[in-house]
Amino acid sequence: MVTPEILLKSLVDETRLRCVMLLLAETELCVCEFGHALSEVQPKISRHLGTLREHHVVLDRRAGQWVYYRLHPELPEWAIALIRALAIGLHGSRLHAEDRERLRAMPDRPNRCAGNLFSI
Repeated sequence: MVTPEILLKSLVDETRLRCVMLLLAETELCVCEFGHALSEVQPKISRHLGTLREHHVVLDRRAGQWVYYRLHPELPEWAIALIRALAIGLHGSRLHAEDRERLRAMPDRPNRCAGNLFSI
């Protein structure tokens, strides 16, 4: 179960915050998409996603060679409200806009089954 302290600890790191903001906008992403959007190497992205998973902020699922991440469906309402408030506060951020643009421009993004998506 996520607590306010755990959520804040999770989001204080810039890479983890950027990952969560992308998940809020995109619903579900694989490690390669995070790497492309954030211009970071896979081991760094995987380490941060692992922390978010351990803190129950994200949930993962495996589909063949891909591991997809999404915001944890059991996040409490206050946690979702905080994440959404952060997104509003970061709306004009050049860094977060560039993350979303790099993701949109990514060639050969993996396909998903629509039935596996979930949103908050």
